[in-house]
Amino acid sequence: MDGQIVAATLEIIDAGEEVTVSRVVARSGVSRAALYRRWPSLTTLIAAALDVGRTIPPEYAEGVDLREALVDGFGLGGNGVALAVSGYSEERFRQRIRLVMSDRALQKAYWQSHVSRRRVPLLNALRAGVARGQLRADLDVEACFDAIAGTAYYQIVVRGDRMDDPAVAARLHAAVDVIWRGMVA
Repeated sequence: MDGQIVAATLEIIDAGEEVTVSRVVARSGVSRAALYRRWPSLTTLIAAALDVGRTIPPEYAEGVDLREALVDGFGLGGNGVALAVSGYSEERFRQRIRLVMSDRALQKAYWQSHVSRRRVPLLNALRAGVARGQLRADLDVEACFDAIAGTAYYQIVVRGDRMDDPAVAARLHAAVDVIWRGMVA
């Protein structure tokens, strides 16, 4: 039933419709009681649906090249597709942004239950770099992560660019270079 409920919710999101309990019940074929037994609120259900297709990356190996870990961790390898849209289509990414920006409770729920967990492996690798002396002792690894992620989000949300545009990939690589220079010991 969980899969039916999440799939129905995702269909509603992808169709650009307002997600309501009635719509989820109608589209999934499950009862309201079954829905509420599995999700304490519509907010937590939407957060779960928004995360379909996303995974938590594995921890980085000890001694990994940290600059390369940043580039790889943000999906800036060969094709320039950034973390902001990895795991699902750009359209679903845009729907996610629309939904979370219109509902602060959903934004917080999605952050706490899903997004914050995906950051942990890269944050741990950066913390290990600080401990080894490769990165500055006073480095705020969360702020560095946010600076890079913010650059990626800015491309889509503010500039309206596509992540597969070579100019976008070049800007993201340049941003990583600038941020990296400020991070090293």
